[in-house]
Amino acid sequence: MANHKSALKRARQTEVRRMRNTAHKTRAKTAVKAVKTAVTGNDPAKAQETLKEAVSLLQKIADKGVIHKKKASRKISRLARAVNRVNLA
Repeated sequence: MANHKSALKRARQTEVRRMRNTAHKTRAKTAVKAVKTAVTGNDPAKAQETLKEAVSLLQKIADKGVIHKKKASRKISRLARAVNRVNLA
C-alpha cells in the first residue's frame, strides 16, 4: 500500500474511477443485450428503439475513455447490421 500522501490520494482516485468505469461498462452490456434480445425476438420497432439507446450509451462511454473508440464503433456497426436484418425480414 502507498505511504506518501499523494500516492494515497492517487489510490483513492483510482478506486473511484475503477468503480465508475465498471458501472458504465455494465450499463453498456445491458443495453447491447437488450438490442440482441429484441433482434432474436423479431421485434423491429423495439430493436430500433433499443439500438438508439445503445448507440448513445456506447458513444458516451467511448468519449469518456472507458472503452476504445474503435471498439464502440465496431459494436455499434454490428448491432446496426443485426437490426437492419430484422427490418428487412
